[in-house]
Amino acid sequence: MTIDAALEDARRIVGEAMAPTPQIAWPLLSRRLGVETWMKHDNHTPIGAFKLRGGIVHVTRLLRARPEVRHLIAATRGNHGQAVAFAARRHGIAATIVVPRGNSAGKNAAMRALGAEVVEGGADYQAARDHAAAMVEAAGGRAVMVPAISPDIADGTATQSLEFLTAAPALDRLYVAVGMGSGICGAVRARDALGLETEIVGVVAEGAPAYALSFAAGRRIETEQATTFADGIACRSPDPWALEVIGRGVSRFVTVSEAGLAEAVRACHADTHNLAEGAGAAALAGAMADAAAGRLAGCRRIGVVLSGGNIDAALYAGLIAAPAAA
Repeated sequence: MTIDAALEDARRIVGEAMAPTPQIAWPLLSRRLGVETWMKHDNHTPIGAFKLRGGIVHVTRLLRARPEVRHLIAATRGNHGQAVAFAARRHGIAATIVVPRGNSAGKNAAMRALGAEVVEGGADYQAARDHAAAMVEAAGGRAVMVPAISPDIADGTATQSLEFLTAAPALDRLYVAVGMGSGICGAVRARDALGLETEIVGVVAEGAPAYALSFAAGRRIETEQATTFADGIACRSPDPWALEVIGRGVSRFVTVSEAGLAEAVRACHADTHNLAEGAGAAALAGAMADAAAGRLAGCRRIGVVLSGGNIDAALYAGLIAAPAAA
């Protein structure tokens, strides 16, 4: 086992901001999937999502190198923006977060509560990212963009999998939702640092399949749109660096339907009594799809990451009230 200096540094930075989150083998979840199933609860971070880990590491390292920076700008559907706002407040600097029109009201309110200015820009995440980049350029060096994915962010998100893979019994397979790729890149980073053989499987939504398409083709593929209620994984333009990490460290992808995502949200509620947003339940949706297709045969023990619980009340109520799939 080799935990390099960068990962140790990330673990220290994250540890100063939050306690390790729990991992639990829920009996009802294991019965549902037909295999011992452990769930990593990164819905229990101070912002209700795993993104805090990468955001605090990236911003801390940025300010070590450039202590003169006093303003951060980021684009988000919500959880990355909360992470940037949290880190900015922790370091006493300003944050402006750009969101697409019609973004989650709850996530917008949470970012404002952390002290960030929230502005709308564009119809989806990629358009919001373009708007944020234009704001940085207009600031003329007085503001810095915090990307959704970077090696520093992956070091931060790797602390999630370091906790999971060392605290849970040996996992044969780990399912991770893929938005811009920070979570799954962190999982690869941690798995390799620990010298484990755990298979890592990415999960995307049918309406936002860019990473799965790129993985299958062996090259970057963008889609015209990314349409899913799981806004945290609504990506249509994969990151090249993340694709390189995924290409060498991930075994395959599972693409799940909107109905499958909704059923996974309900399963989290029924089997673990935890609130899950669509993206947060996506890893479980992938495992459920594999179980239905007989692709869990041979696995003794699997892990799924509940990556976030930030969902608007009306959407959640509608999902929970809907009848389960036959």
